[in-house]
Amino acid sequence: MRLAILLDPLEHIKVYKDTTFAIMREAARRGHALFVLEQGDLWLEGTEVWARVRRLDLIDDARSWYSLGEPKIHVLGDFDWVLMRKDPPFDLEYVYTTYLLELAERQGARIFNRPAAIRDYNEKLAIARFPQFVAPTLVSREMARLRAFIEAQGDAVIKPLNAMGGAGVFRVSPADPNLSVILETMTQLGTRTVMAQRYIPEIRAGDKRILLIDGEPVPWALARIPKAGETRGNLAAGGRGVAQPLSDRDWEIATTLGPVLKSEGLFLVGLDVIGDWLTEINVTSPTGMQEITAQTGFEVAAKFMDALERQ
Repeated sequence: MRLAILLDPLEHIKVYKDTTFAIMREAARRGHALFVLEQGDLWLEGTEVWARVRRLDLIDDARSWYSLGEPKIHVLGDFDWVLMRKDPPFDLEYVYTTYLLELAERQGARIFNRPAAIRDYNEKLAIARFPQFVAPTLVSREMARLRAFIEAQGDAVIKPLNAMGGAGVFRVSPADPNLSVILETMTQLGTRTVMAQRYIPEIRAGDKRILLIDGEPVPWALARIPKAGETRGNLAAGGRGVAQPLSDRDWEIATTLGPVLKSEGLFLVGLDVIGDWLTEINVTSPTGMQEITAQTGFEVAAKFMDALERQ
């Protein structure tokens, strides 16, 4: 079958850890044909969404891991599956891409994750749909309100709503001499909305990434443990990934959210859990497959392809 993947430039992919590469490798192993495109390869003309795509073949070469065919024009309905694997930031160009993909979906394309669901599930704000699993949280751009929240919690983190990899995350306290400038910078003087959450000390044991595939949890989480002197566990911020079995609370969160997210058209989701608390719902391009497989032997990409083939 034919699988098209919308992703970042191939030269940016780190094959030793990238989840998209793990999916491509497993799909190729099963004999599926691979095609790739980037955001700029999509356009709407008249009533149809078109795409410039290239055949991708994986190769074992010291200088490169892939070869590309010549660009060809297709409607996305020509493919059995289309995977949306573009990384954030979730800016207006990302939103426009989801609009084009949604139109392509109405014309018959089968897109995972569903474009409207990607757009509707802000990875930070979406946790508010499941308040039973969420630590005290405030979303606002009012600096006085944010300061009052931080004073009430005593220890908090502030994060932007559109970034990834721990970018722009601050840990703050009421006594922080830089609190005013942090709030001014984060909110751009009260013009940008941010999220503040009570600091969860269990971050020292890791920020757990739990993968859901077609509503079902992978039985291993990737605990991203912060390096010394760091609050963020994100691998992009220097955290160390340690695979561990899901705890009872992890299972409770995953099995509660799984059917809901599946019904929304979210096929691959990464839940972030610190201690007993859900902190993010990652729907754009969740990662962690290769690290879990390398440490546990559980073939996450195979589970993904099994589920995709059932579609």
